[in-house]
Amino acid sequence: MSIKEKALALRIYIGEKDRADGTTPLYEAIVLKAREAHLAGATVFKSPMGFGHSSLLHTANILRLSDDLPMVIEIIDAEKKILDFLKTLKPMIKSGLATLEDVKVIHYGAE
Repeated sequence: MSIKEKALALRIYIGEKDRADGTTPLYEAIVLKAREAHLAGATVFKSPMGFGHSSLLHTANILRLSDDLPMVIEIIDAEKKILDFLKTLKPMIKSGLATLEDVKVIHYGAE
């Protein structure tokens, strides 16, 4: 699999407590769907602090420990594959933010 220089980065911002089916973590369900769609790859980042549309602060600070820390899933692939994946993604995300950004791929895959 190769990615041409021009690609899209899809970033999805959700909470750690968000669920896909009531039990499976949403970030896990998204990564598995991305894999099923044969996307180039997906990475999940867990953040120590953040807030969203509600302005409620979520933090890993020991004095205000949150059980719903911010999560970011980043997926980069060819534009068509990312846009097709958005159709799968849309019904999965009830609350959150998704962004698209043009990226230039310098290197992908084994040497």
